[in-house]
Amino acid sequence: MTETSASVKSNRLISLDALRGFTIAAMVIVNDPGSWEHVYRPLLHAKWNGCTITDLVFPFFLFIVGVSIALAYSKRMEAGAPKKKLYRKILIRSLNIYLLGLFLWLFPEFDFENVRWVGVLPRIAIVFLACALIFLNTNWKQQIKIGVAILLVYWIWVAYIPVPGIGRPDLSVPEKSWANYFDTLFLPGYMWQKTWDPEGILSTFPAIVSGMIGMLIGKLYLSVKDENKRLVWLYFAGFSMFLVGGLWNWFFPINKNIWTSSYVLYTSGLGTLGLATCILVIDMWGYKKWTFLGRVYGANAITTYVLAGVLTLVFYNLKIGGASLNDSFMSGLTQIGFDPKFASMLYAVIYMLIIFIPALFLYRKKIFIKI
Repeated sequence: MTETSASVKSNRLISLDALRGFTIAAMVIVNDPGSWEHVYRPLLHAKWNGCTITDLVFPFFLFIVGVSIALAYSKRMEAGAPKKKLYRKILIRSLNIYLLGLFLWLFPEFDFENVRWVGVLPRIAIVFLACALIFLNTNWKQQIKIGVAILLVYWIWVAYIPVPGIGRPDLSVPEKSWANYFDTLFLPGYMWQKTWDPEGILSTFPAIVSGMIGMLIGKLYLSVKDENKRLVWLYFAGFSMFLVGGLWNWFFPINKNIWTSSYVLYTSGLGTLGLATCILVIDMWGYKKWTFLGRVYGANAITTYVLAGVLTLVFYNLKIGGASLNDSFMSGLTQIGFDPKFASMLYAVIYMLIIFIPALFLYRKKIFIKI
């Protein structure tokens, strides 16, 4: 379904669109290097505990999903939209995003015997579904209580409760974690790490809190009418979460693989600080030209991500003189003296700009695809 009216664009928060778009552009860059054998360390995920720039991308997007829920559904509820109608749209959108995730995994071979039932888009679908339903049926105080309860219970469970057959969890060893135990026992299909998945069962619960924090920040944005006070509150909330997450790291390590509670607060704090800065620079100071790429990507975020996922497989399999396009690119640059890691990053940036072209076409035509 597409919406082409000018009013659609006018109702969008430009700073949020820009942050969403830059996040998607970063996703494309880190997902599509010229060669996985030559990648700068910050452009890879931390192997286990720790946090790189790449580890900020996914939680930022879930945070933005939460903010968008608060902005969109607050207006619809104020307008008196029937909840049953909203539920139907939420379920359909969640299902569409989930099915797109399965499509990206299956394309182009469609090997249904080795389906990965979880992943980036499936997690986005689940987080959106859970957060939207929570938002429609609770107030902000209840949402805080739910979020805090999930993070505390998850901490105690994952860090201290003995794993059957192993004993007390070892947070430095993936195979001695509850994530490994739960996914091995209950998660069907292909798993990214063979016996567990970074988008697996247990870690989905704190990931939902990442979206819920975005909802609370969106509610804060709507509630505080004075833009200066709003900005102060956003910076205060962001820095507080960042600080608490950093301190919690001493007891429950920051870890994207199992989406630890400290990781939720640490990344949500940075996401809030990023949003506050975008609001300050773009909405309050009026500096918008530099955000053009972000706004274009952000206007059709999921569509652009799916397109990038499909085309990267085409590019990696397109043969030129017996070598794939990315291999030919890497070989050409390294032969004239470029560092392999720089060549790999340059390929990723160029690929991101290639994906920008169809995104720009949709943006220019004022077509906003609602998945």
